[in-house]
Amino acid sequence: MSTRDSESGRKAESVASSFGRPKPGQDEGSATFGAFVRKSGARRVAVDISSAQDSQKQEDVIEPVEALPEDAVEVGYIADGYGLKGWVKIVPHANAKQGGDALLTARRWWLTKGRERKFARCMQSKVHADTIVARLGGCVDRNASEALKGYTVHIARSDFPKLDSEDEFYWVDLIGLDVENEAGVALGRVADLIDNGAHSILRIEYPDTNKDGKAATGERLIPFVGVYVKTVDRAAKRIVVDWDADY
Repeated sequence: MSTRDSESGRKAESVASSFGRPKPGQDEGSATFGAFVRKSGARRVAVDISSAQDSQKQEDVIEPVEALPEDAVEVGYIADGYGLKGWVKIVPHANAKQGGDALLTARRWWLTKGRERKFARCMQSKVHADTIVARLGGCVDRNASEALKGYTVHIARSDFPKLDSEDEFYWVDLIGLDVENEAGVALGRVADLIDNGAHSILRIEYPDTNKDGKAATGERLIPFVGVYVKTVDRAAKRIVVDWDADY
């Protein structure tokens, strides 16, 4: 998950993690995901806006743009066309079998490939096996959809669906936060997150030295669960954990 640059946007598995108590019907210790993953069996279709008269003209083309929004997050890539009517097949950067909320709810998409940047409106989208399939304004047949193969899909962070709880966080919002323990000892900064199936794990990097005394980067792995994670303060860009510096 690299930080966004001005050229290609920020790539991140925009999964939402929860360290609070499980919701009713949720297994103890399981993670709650927001951007792509929903409870098993959930199937959601984005609102079909193709009949909106006031914006139909601007939605019937995929147009080039000079830059992506400052809060653009790469959420997947177009793997192929789907069907004969211009739908595209997107492989998301997280498990789509259980949902795909950001790709299913956001109407504004930005597509990039090399130096090309395009803006498209998502008219309709839905889960299809392990992928998301979508109909974009201006993409009307198989030839048009196949021409979009290989483009990455970006969605503005501001267009992500709202999370259900204050104890849920998108991964992209946790990367870069400083981590300290309850004694105020700095443990490093969140460089990445890992999903082990049961819950998310913070991967924290900190300045260290190797056996030769040369500068190196150390790593800590802290489970993102309530027993260890005490507070997440996005405004202060800080996470407080119950974790000893010697662990």
